[in-house]
Amino acid sequence: MTQQRFVGYSLAVLVYLTVLNFFNEYWHWVSIESFSISLVAALLLLTLLKLSIKTEHKVAAFFKAKPGRAVKVYRGISTYIILVGSKFMILEAVNVMFGEKVEFSGPFNGVVAFFAVVFTILIAEFVVGKIYSGLSDTNKLQVA
Repeated sequence: MTQQRFVGYSLAVLVYLTVLNFFNEYWHWVSIESFSISLVAALLLLTLLKLSIKTEHKVAAFFKAKPGRAVKVYRGISTYIILVGSKFMILEAVNVMFGEKVEFSGPFNGVVAFFAVVFTILIAEFVVGKIYSGLSDTNKLQVA
């Protein structure tokens, strides 16, 4: 289990790093000073995004355990606030930690660029995860 977790997080860091550097290279609204800075930024994004998702799951589990329609509405509102609000907190953490070394510019003071990067990271992470799962050797006949 520890090995799988290590491989999973290593792969996630590589996905985050790749997406960040592609945006840095090909989109003028994203500017990262160096590869080393992008690596640390990828680690920060990974940590904070995983924490926000974990928080959302805990809050969702709390509301799932309760009966009633209003609880479903509260769950939906809390999920939205956590998942969207956390992105603004993460953007501010990036600004505080890196200053001008990592910049997201464009509409709404870089919020559009940052959200584009984050959603691309999440989509890429999902796709890589599906590919990784699809390559599993379990229960498959190997022909040599």
